[in-house]
Amino acid sequence: MRIYTFRTIIEPDENNTFHGYVPSLPGCHTWGETIEETKINLKDAIKCHIQGLLKDKEFIPQDKESLEFIQTFTEKELVKAM
Repeated sequence: MRIYTFRTIIEPDENNTFHGYVPSLPGCHTWGETIEETKINLKDAIKCHIQGLLKDKEFIPQDKESLEFIQTFTEKELVKAM
């Protein structure tokens, strides 16, 4: 059995809801009222997206192991960089 891995990102949006997307699957976006709902909706969106790729006999991209982190700067640090 083949296993597929996809990195997903969930961010708060301007409507006090959450936007979820899959960077390696362009166009694979969804939303939810909560993070948990968005995670469930993302799983459905990924399945639908992959089924479309399979139907069209297209390549299914996969994420490899990666490191992701958030970098934080003070305003002072940013001004010095200019």
